[in-house]
Amino acid sequence: MAGVDEALLVRGARAGDEGAFVDLVAANRAAVWAVCLRITGNPQDAEDALQDALVAAWRNIAQFRADARFSTWLFRIAANAALAVVRRRSKVVADIDFLGFGSDPGDRVADADRVQTALMALPETFRVALVLRIYGDLSYEDIAVHQGIPVQTVKSRLWRARSLMQDLLAPA
Repeated sequence: MAGVDEALLVRGARAGDEGAFVDLVAANRAAVWAVCLRITGNPQDAEDALQDALVAAWRNIAQFRADARFSTWLFRIAANAALAVVRRRSKVVADIDFLGFGSDPGDRVADADRVQTALMALPETFRVALVLRIYGDLSYEDIAVHQGIPVQTVKSRLWRARSLMQDLLAPA
């Protein structure tokens, strides 16, 4: 979406144009869904988080300052909504294909379970940074804006998250 088009759509959404808001969301829906899914760990919780995020974004579009891209703002809302869902749920179960291990479907499910378990074992700040980078395809700068931290801290968190994932997934 071009910057000018996004600015026009944001202005329309702020003025109450639901169609403009739908167009803004449509361009980012798949990535927002992926962020919700990876943070929550299962499709049902991800759907709840996505719904919560979209409602919150619509209600708060007037607070969008446009000092970042709309997608960055929406990812932040979605990540926060997903974390809220995770906090409400005591058990998170998912079928995530994080790294695409072996070709045998049985092995892939077992590997996906291992990866999901490892991902959920990461400290929340590391997990969110990693999910936003891998599944949200956000730049370091966008993640920094999302988490309210310097870019160097993002790099450090991502390095640490990847290192912990390797340790957690290493053969026993």
